[in-house]
Amino acid sequence: MTVVEADQTIVETDRPGEPARKRRGRRRRDLGEHVARTVAVLQARVLRTVPQPEAVSALARLRRGIGRTPGFDYTLERYVQVPEHLPRRWASGGGAEVTDAEATDAEHAVHDAVTLYALHQQSQRERMHVDGHGLGQAMATLVRRAPGPEGVRRRFAALGTASSYEESIYHLRSLVTMLRQQQIPLDYGLLADDLQTLRGPDGRPRVQAIWGREFFRSGTGTDVDTSATPTDLPEENPS
Repeated sequence: MTVVEADQTIVETDRPGEPARKRRGRRRRDLGEHVARTVAVLQARVLRTVPQPEAVSALARLRRGIGRTPGFDYTLERYVQVPEHLPRRWASGGGAEVTDAEATDAEHAVHDAVTLYALHQQSQRERMHVDGHGLGQAMATLVRRAPGPEGVRRRFAALGTASSYEESIYHLRSLVTMLRQQQIPLDYGLLADDLQTLRGPDGRPRVQAIWGREFFRSGTGTDVDTSATPTDLPEENPS
């Protein structure tokens, strides 16, 4: 895979010999930039010729944190901490009273994005975090490569209709496992931004629509027969 970024234009080829496709990439917000830097440093340490033992150990501990509450492991602070200058909760607070003991939206987003990255990078010697590779784009690539594309479509469709944040993380875990099997990368900074939005007021339909548009615009190689005309269709029985 080749990815070149210039002025947010991404040129990508999925396999050697395939024509390049250009698309405008989404810009990460401040939280996403923080997560992207954190993951990139961890990734570089894991993918060294001689991987750093602490980084390999951190990946394993992070994987155990998928679906758990932020703050479950004090030794992972450097990877899941949210800097003080970043906004931590939606201004409306989701309409509910919150306390300092509860994890904020930003803390959930960082925790879930980084732990999902740890699952994605497991046993891989290629970069599984790549700038500009949004979730919908990655899913379109997965549909083209996977031996069972309909299974991918069903799982992605389930993510698109998930009714809670917890359900979304459940489906994302399965999809990230599929991406790892096909060595398809993801931008975990963008994912963190999406997860923070997902937790906000009216955020779920917004994010699900973004993922859907990325998927449709990336194309999946599915041919649809549009040549039929009304005269080609069987007549309905009026009775």
